Amino acid sequence: MENASAIFWNQVWWLCFITAVTILFFEYLFPYIRKGILQAIPAIFLTIFLFTVGASLWRYLGIGIGIHTPLGSPENAMSLGDHMANSLGGFLYISIIRHFYRYTKLKSTTKQLQLAKQAAELNYLKSQTNPHFLFNTLNNIYALALQKSDRTASSVMQLSKILRFMLYETNTPLIPVEKEVQIIQDYISLEKLRYDEQLSIRFDIDIQEQSTRIPPLLLIPLVENAFKHGSAETIEAPFVRISLTVYNDQVNFIVRNSTGDDSPDEPIKENIGLSNIRRQLELLYTDYKLAYQKVGTVFTAHLYINTKSHV
Repeated sequence: MENASAIFWNQVWWLCFITAVTILFFEYLFPYIRKGILQAIPAIFLTIFLFTVGASLWRYLGIGIGIHTPLGSPENAMSLGDHMANSLGGFLYISIIRHFYRYTKLKSTTKQLQLAKQAAELNYLKSQTNPHFLFNTLNNIYALALQKSDRTASSVMQLSKILRFMLYETNTPLIPVEKEVQIIQDYISLEKLRYDEQLSIRFDIDIQEQSTRIPPLLLIPLVENAFKHGSAETIEAPFVRISLTVYNDQVNFIVRNSTGDDSPDEPIKENIGLSNIRRQLELLYTDYKLAYQKVGTVFTAHLYINTKSHV
């Protein structure tokens, strides 16, 4: 038991030396070794001195203050070479531990920086969506005001509801899908004031999971796009068909609208609203789909989200 206690304290004393030398090497000597040959030579000699003579002196210091206990016969006393071999072994062991610690810390820091960058980009995308959406809505009210329409007051009331939503609901990362439905309905009501009965609008809703949450104002740009670039440019029988299905944590949002343009299909260019949606999806989900298709005079946008894949 006495030998076991002595061996334990000997190892603790030796570990203190190796830890101190390792810190000294990496923090002060290693930078000089990397600078050039003139700075490297003194640093290397000092390192060798610490691992040999320094280790021996540390042992004698421990013996002097009663922490280190000499074991074995004097004939078997450790030479400077033995001290260096033991010191290098401990040095390599602690260096490996230090490397993995710094690697893990660096990886964690990189992850935090990446998340911070994504959060900043999402905030920027939201700051883009709100003014863009508001600008188009004000244009609609401006058109009514020019016509001196009696519906101008109603449109301002609808706009106030939309602004209230943008002020109080868009500051959180996710909102219940029902609130997004409400803002879509308010926007449709606002758009209806611009058109007569010739425009056909239908919004089908099938939400079987009320607890499903999505980012605020994620769906509205597709609806806005249908009115701005679809029904507004259609002369005969304009229509907008919207379908929202939420089931088993899966959101399917389909918007179809007339275009009044039956020219041959061309590659679809994403505007600010659509490209904004796509980028938000890339940052927030791993399982999603955003597709557009134009067949004849009908434009279709389909958004699918698996809300369980939120990152």
